[in-house]
This record gives sequence, C-alpha cells and structure tokens, in this order.
Amino acid sequence: MKCPYCGTLDSRVIDSRPTDDGERIRRRRECIECKKRFTTYEIVETVPLMVIKRDHSREAFDRQKLLRGMLRASEKRPVSYQQLERAVNNIEQTLLNGYDLEVTSMRVGELAMDELKKIDEVAYVRFASVYRQFSDINTFMDELKEMLNKR
Repeated sequence: MKCPYCGTLDSRVIDSRPTDDGERIRRRRECIECKKRFTTYEIVETVPLMVIKRDHSREAFDRQKLLRGMLRASEKRPVSYQQLERAVNNIEQTLLNGYDLEVTSMRVGELAMDELKKIDEVAYVRFASVYRQFSDINTFMDELKEMLNKR
C-alpha cells in the first residue's frame, strides 16, 4: 500500500477490524520508511451479473425487477413477501454460484418458475403465462395438463 505522506510502497498493518456495517475492513497501517500512520479500507470487489435478453441486449441482473414480477404473479394468493424474498435469494445465489458473468433471461425465468412452483401453483401458471408468452388458451391448457400429469 502506497504511503500517502512519502509515497513509499511498503507499509505494515498494525490493526484490522470490520466497519460498523460489516461491509468493509478498516486497516490501520504504518509506513516502513517515514513511520507515519494511515488508515485504509478493504472492500469486496463484485462483478455485476449480466442478463442476456431475448433480443440479445444485455442488462445488469436486477433482483427487484424479478421480485416485482413474482409479486405480480402471486397477487391475491396466499404467498408472503418473505417467501418470495427467499425465492429471489435462492435464484440469485444459484446464478452467482454458477460463476458465469452472463446468464440468459430464459435461465432466470426457468429458475423463477421452479421457485414459484414450490410456493404456489397458481402463481407459477400466471408467471409462466407471461414469461412463456402463451398465445392462446390451448397453450395454457397444455401447461396445466403437464402439471396435473406430474402429480
């Protein structure tokens, strides 16, 4: 770490502790050359997860956008906000654990449908009808028949 006083690149850490919010590490350092002390902060560098949409455009993963879509699908259903929040956390963790910097919107949608299917089947069908762009009642019925057959 470069000393802000003399510019020497060598310093030693005297004390380390997390900040109040727990998001950073505060390090107290002493310059080896001039013996002056200074403070540095260390944070985790995160790389944004990018979603490749159907039109091949890219946008940063937005958990709030996903949550809004799942909330809309589960409107007037016995589904708590906490259940949906947990589902979005699971989806985000699955995507981040994949170590891919880019994922398709199809992958995000499939994960969302998997989570909704566990929570509420009606919310699942609502989400799927928008996500899969059901064109008519027959497509809708095919999805319902498939669900019934899996029971």
